[in-house]
This record gives sequence, structure tokens and C-alpha cells, in this order.
Amino acid sequence: MSRLGRQRLNAFLDMLAAERGAARNTLDAYERDITDYLEFLGGKAPGDALPGDIRGWLADLAARGLKASSAARRLSAVRQFHRFLYTEGLAGTDPSAAIAGPRLGRPLPKVVTVADVDRLLEAARAASEREGITKAARLKALRMRCLVEMLYATGLRVSELIALPLSAATTRERFLIVRGKGDKERLVPLNDAARQAARDWLAALKEAGEADGRWLFPSDGESGHLTRQVFARDLKSLAGAAGLSVASLSPHVLRHAFASHLLQNGADLRVVQELLGHADIATTQIYTHVLDERLKSMVRDLHPLADGE
Repeated sequence: MSRLGRQRLNAFLDMLAAERGAARNTLDAYERDITDYLEFLGGKAPGDALPGDIRGWLADLAARGLKASSAARRLSAVRQFHRFLYTEGLAGTDPSAAIAGPRLGRPLPKVVTVADVDRLLEAARAASEREGITKAARLKALRMRCLVEMLYATGLRVSELIALPLSAATTRERFLIVRGKGDKERLVPLNDAARQAARDWLAALKEAGEADGRWLFPSDGESGHLTRQVFARDLKSLAGAAGLSVASLSPHVLRHAFASHLLQNGADLRVVQELLGHADIATTQIYTHVLDERLKSMVRDLHPLADGE
């Protein structure tokens, strides 16, 4: 990467942080993707890049075995980088404007059934109420029960869930106010089971003398709260205990289950969009396969000319 390329990348990252409030993880991802591109350019300054350079880089990504979805994400970062250079007057053209992205399939989100979620929740409750276990094991089981109950009740992103404040366990409201992507606030529902699990977890935290911090799920790590990696690992252990497929279950799959099960029961797509915190309805439309099945069922059952089988 040229020295000028490094300077331009730093300026772009500064803009993302200052103007868009990008999180550290987001900035790191942009830096990795654009660094890969600039290293492909070699000594060429980014302002001198041509559409052929970007196509060559995409071909190189494909030769390295990168999936189309990953290549599309990297291309999106490079597009934004070149657009920034052009709008800031640091480049005379935007070579990415003429580039078509990799063709993507449309994979459906992994979804577990309502019965599977019931089994998972029951396993979490049973683990937290098991007799004869150590205090540390009970504390961990209560934490997992609270995490799973709250995730399925709210549909939070895992990053939002693990960073919930301690006050989330003491609210008297039937909803939480969550600050999500882009620093935007939204309301998410909180059912009785989730509220009770949070109260039980908070009581256990207080008994252990660990409820004097900022986070609902405290940890000794750098962030001060539970990490997504630990949660994902413990969730797979719980899935195994519930007799579910460990490979098919993750925190993100439970978020998908929240959305899909709402739609199956008649929720409006735009309501689900708001609950999930999607800025664009197109992001939520990956769940339209659920709506398709429900609409087919409604026509079959309610249309006056439908077969009466």
C-alpha cells in the first residue's frame, strides 16, 4: 500500500467515526477490507485507480476462494471509500460507479421451530433450578436463562443483548428502549418470562456481590460485559442439553426465530422491521418466505372458491 493510500484510508475511517458514529468493530472491518484492496493496487494511489483495477481485485478475491457474499461486502466498503474520495475532491472520478457486484444467491435465514425454542427455554429453566449444583454453576445457568428468554422475547442483536444496562432487569415497563446501529433508539417488547428471568438473574448477581457495575451481564474482560463468543459457546452447550442440533443454533438464529414466529402469527412486516431495528424494509424482506406460506394458507382456508378439502 502506498503512503498516500494509507493517508486516504485514515481520512475515510475518521469520517466514518466522526460523521456516522461507526463502532470500533465496524471501523476495523472497513479497514481490513480496504487495506486488502489497496495492497492489491500496490504503489498506485487510490485516486488513480481505474474500473479495471477493481475488476482485477474482485477476480483475485474469487481466485482466493472468497464467497460472493463476502466479496460483495468488501466491494461495498471500496465503493464507499471511492465515493468519499470523489466527494471530498481527493479524486477526479469514482471508478467503482461502473462496477457490478458479484451475483448473490438469496439464502434463507436459519430458523428453529416454536417447539425447538420451547425445548431450549425449558432446558434453560431446568438447568437454573437444578438442585445440588454449585453457586457458580447456578449463577451461570441463571445468566443463560436470562439471555435466552430476553433474546427470544426481544429479537435483539447479540451485540445489543450482551451490552444491556443493569436497569433492564428493574424496569416496570413491558418494553425496553434499546440503542442500536447508527445510535438509533427503538422499543422492543419484554414479556413476563423474560422479566422474571431478569429479576432472578439480578437477585443472584446481588447475592454474589456482582451487581454494583453498569452491565446486566458483567464480565472481567476489557468491555466489562459478556462477550458474544462466550454467549454463543454457552448457547450451543444448552442446545445440546435440549437435544437440538448444536450446529444449527446460534444467537442470530434465535433473533431470526423471533421475527419468523411473529410473522407466522400474523404480525405486519413493517412492525417486525421496527422491532429488529432494520433501517430498510428490504433487509426484513428475507422473511417473506414466511409470509408466502401464511398467505397461501389464508387463501386456501378463506377464499370462497377455494377447494373445500
